[in-house]
Amino acid sequence: MIEAVIFDLDGTLINLPINYDKLFEQIENITKTDYVGPLTVAVSKLDEKTRKKVFKAWDQAELKALAEMTINDEGLAIYKKFTGKPKALVTMQGKALAKAVLMRLKLSFNVVVTRENSLDRIEQLEYATQKLRTRAKKTLFVGNTPGDSSAAANVGCQFRKVRNEKSAVPNP
Repeated sequence: MIEAVIFDLDGTLINLPINYDKLFEQIENITKTDYVGPLTVAVSKLDEKTRKKVFKAWDQAELKALAEMTINDEGLAIYKKFTGKPKALVTMQGKALAKAVLMRLKLSFNVVVTRENSLDRIEQLEYATQKLRTRAKKTLFVGNTPGDSSAAANVGCQFRKVRNEKSAVPNP
């Protein structure tokens, strides 16, 4: 039996068309290096001052993309299916975007974990299950990537993959 549900954000509940080429260019300028991915790993190695600058540029890119956000119908259907269960959101997006999306879509989570909390999906899932006061094996993680599936397996959560499809209904 599922006691709690954890959702990823981008690709699972919404689709956010971030201009990553431009963002990577900004990150290269901020860090004065050639970008070396993946993004979360590269950012996690930065000193605090530089990381804050990168997060600011990243926030701006996300908030700009918010106008073009679309809904993932499958992800939202799963959210609605588990209305009565404790829920958490884990995302590599920032707090500013997460807050804006949740308000816009009128979604509610008991726990929200963003990149400001951790840039590691396994740590995010562990933190969310702890705050939800549930056991990982009784928790369903809903995501859209092989990395999401791998993190769920590592933590011991059940996993449900959603297709990363756009809704016919754009940004509400």
